[in-house]
Amino acid sequence: MVRTRLAPSPTGSLHVGNARIAVLNWLFARHHGGAFVLRIEDTDRERTVPGAEAEILEDLRWLGLEWDEGPGVEDGGPLGPYRQSERLALYREHAQRLLAAGRAFRCYCAEQELRAQREAALARREQPRYSGACRELSAGEAARREREGRRPAIRFRVDEAGSVVVEDAVRGRVQFPASEIGDFILLRSDGVPTYNFAVVVDDALMQITHVIRGSGHLSNTPRQLLLYDALGYAAPVFAHVPMVLGPDRQKLSKRHGARAVSEYRQQGYHPDALVNYLSLLSWSSPSGDELLERGRLVTEVSLARMGVADVVFDAEKLRWLSGKHIERMPLEALVDATSAYVDRERFPLSDAALAVAVAAVRSHLSTLSEINDHLEPFLGTLDAAAERARDALRSEERAQAVLRAARHTLGTLPSWEEAQLEAAVRAAGEMAEARARSLYEPLRIALTGRPHGPPLVAVLFVLGRATALRLLDEALG
Repeated sequence: MVRTRLAPSPTGSLHVGNARIAVLNWLFARHHGGAFVLRIEDTDRERTVPGAEAEILEDLRWLGLEWDEGPGVEDGGPLGPYRQSERLALYREHAQRLLAAGRAFRCYCAEQELRAQREAALARREQPRYSGACRELSAGEAARREREGRRPAIRFRVDEAGSVVVEDAVRGRVQFPASEIGDFILLRSDGVPTYNFAVVVDDALMQITHVIRGSGHLSNTPRQLLLYDALGYAAPVFAHVPMVLGPDRQKLSKRHGARAVSEYRQQGYHPDALVNYLSLLSWSSPSGDELLERGRLVTEVSLARMGVADVVFDAEKLRWLSGKHIERMPLEALVDATSAYVDRERFPLSDAALAVAVAAVRSHLSTLSEINDHLEPFLGTLDAAAERARDALRSEERAQAVLRAARHTLGTLPSWEEAQLEAAVRAAGEMAEARARSLYEPLRIALTGRPHGPPLVAVLFVLGRATALRLLDEALG
């Protein structure tokens, strides 16, 4: 069974880069009827932010990326624990296995010694790597350093002959000379595992079959493949997707729109739009369509259609997709979603009036929070410019004929319902011998002070009988 995972660190919010990786792993797992696992990499206690894990879980749920195993799932799952801080004994056990097999060794080099080695290598314009100083340390020398109070790290012993080959599902075959890898640390002197060691132990024990991640991790893969082999575990399929860049083709950052997912949620972006857009940063539909519902994404996603070229984050396309997904929402769900953003003091609309107003402006919303930018025409108050436009109607004979006819047909309605309002406007047009622009423009200006705006019947309904008739009276000369 296909098993993918997301392994965020609770050192901050979930940003679009990690969210994109979550989307791809979730889609791929669902496409194959497999499992999507959430694992929290929380061993860096100094950088861990209180509350960050809970926010990450909330953001993933808002995106609709429900996970099958991990924190927040009842009983967690059969292959837990799913927080690295609760798995330290497993890392120590695997490190001991490698020590016993001669595939690892204890390193007593102090940090200042290692720093000096790195600086000397850089001065020689060489790639820094471990010198091998403790590789063949005698038992006596090791004991002496222990007596000095030095706590050893554990390093993996790398055979420098040949190369390590990564068969990447996106990038094809990539070779890394083993001589350039160097003996790397598995456990630090405080017993905390390094990323490359912990991720191999975790992915192997959690039976992860496919590791889909950003291309920045490609350089980690040869070390991980060496560890899979040394521990006797089968390696997963690796798929390294391209980097996401800003419009200036530099690494995506906050100034490019790489905000936390929680910010997009708070601003009222449609979650399906974010899932849709983030999938397109690595993959394309065989149809060429860009507006894709979640079901189609699950059906069509494949590693074979993943690109290799770096991609540019387009904030405007995300807004466009959000607007399209909002427009497709069932009206009842859209009204519920937008109501949380409505400024009730400014727009004290009844539930029925809000539903009509939302239906009237839905095609103009890119985010749910924009609803307040489109409710002004339903308010019944005119600013100075709108009043001047309304007052200008008093000198236009044809406009006055339309307004008088509308005042009559609307004023005699038995009830203020949309169907009756539409019929009354049509009847006013017949009475004044006006239609299209000559009918609707004077009425819009009288009611809103603007020649364009939401559907006229919706404006009339939301304004209500008393306000609409008052505005018409004020526009009549």
